[in-house]
Amino acid sequence: MKISLKLLVVLFFFFISTTSLLAQDLTHLEALKGSPNYGKSVAVFGGSVSVIPPSDSAKVMWEKYLNLKITNFGVPGAGFSSLQGKSLQQQVDEAGVFDIYVLWASTNDYTNKREIGEYTDYTEFDGFNEQKLTTQAGGINYCIKKIYEKNPDAIIYFFTSSKAFINRASYDPFVENGMVQYVDMQKKICALHGIPVLDQFEVAGFNTYNQGKFYRDPIHMNYLGYQKLGELQVSFLAFPK
Repeated sequence: MKISLKLLVVLFFFFISTTSLLAQDLTHLEALKGSPNYGKSVAVFGGSVSVIPPSDSAKVMWEKYLNLKITNFGVPGAGFSSLQGKSLQQQVDEAGVFDIYVLWASTNDYTNKREIGEYTDYTEFDGFNEQKLTTQAGGINYCIKKIYEKNPDAIIYFFTSSKAFINRASYDPFVENGMVQYVDMQKKICALHGIPVLDQFEVAGFNTYNQGKFYRDPIHMNYLGYQKLGELQVSFLAFPK
């Protein structure tokens, strides 16, 4: 069979390009092996955004690049408030000992209008008032306290809620009483406890212009969206700041 010179040239450059990409990927993999988190066990807590099938395209990247051993406790509909589904409080209660615990915030506390609360809810500042476990803030503080009781050497990371496109208040950070207020409280509590935060609401790069490409509905990302998010998550989990 004769192969034209033009086809040979195309195949040659395809081979060179593929080899180059493979070399870059291998270099990237070798660099990430230097992460202090490489090969560790991870427990993930959250709502549907942390557990729906498309989210696997992000977690596959955690496994590929960081060799993380992932156990997912997420449940659709869950929030931090004790009133919100099988809450992250309940999920943490059921978890054992892991090296790393990821609290992956959903939109459920916001969409179901659970009280945001104050950063002092269910802390030493209010005597661990259990009545405050119904607020988002109280739920976050409960989860953090409970994890350290299970494993005093635990590493805890927090992924904030991502933007949603239910209405303007779910993605515009300058609208009063919007989801950004829930995100701000998430970050405030993590600052109190010295927990690294990946601000997915601000830095994930999702907006009304690319929503159709990266979201399958107003709240949940599709496979492409989770791949985009997964790149950020891998960088964060490899060398958290």
